Amino acid sequence: MKAPQHRITPGVITSLKPHEVFCFGSNEGERHSRGAALLAKRWGARRSVPNGRSGQTYAIPTKPVDVRVRLCLRDISKYVQEFIEHAKQNPQDSFLMTAIGCGLAGYAPADIAPLFRSCIPLDNVSLPLSFWRALSYDG
Repeated sequence: MKAPQHRITPGVITSLKPHEVFCFGSNEGERHSRGAALLAKRWGARRSVPNGRSGQTYAIPTKPVDVRVRLCLRDISKYVQEFIEHAKQNPQDSFLMTAIGCGLAGYAPADIAPLFRSCIPLDNVSLPLSFWRALSYDG
């Protein structure tokens, strides 16, 4: 199957339109100091919000307070499910998901993408091309 082109998160995000939400991997220690989390500060990510919505951002923890390790997929899955419910309740917003968990947390897209399978029918959620491919969609 072909991934819907309008729902592939751009590889580099430098600006957001109104109603666009930058979704990034965070840590439970409330620090947004590296990777996409650092970039998210530009659009309102707050240190006091390690999970959920803040400004034009949505944080999904992939690391615990001790950022030298990573959360297990079961724990990340719980946060992803909270995100999916938020996306369903906010159809007016477009959520641009980055490849959470695939950078500093060290997971592969094949590990994380299945957690987002129920986003496929959600027109307001874009996924990175690596996630679409891991879900058996062509780019």
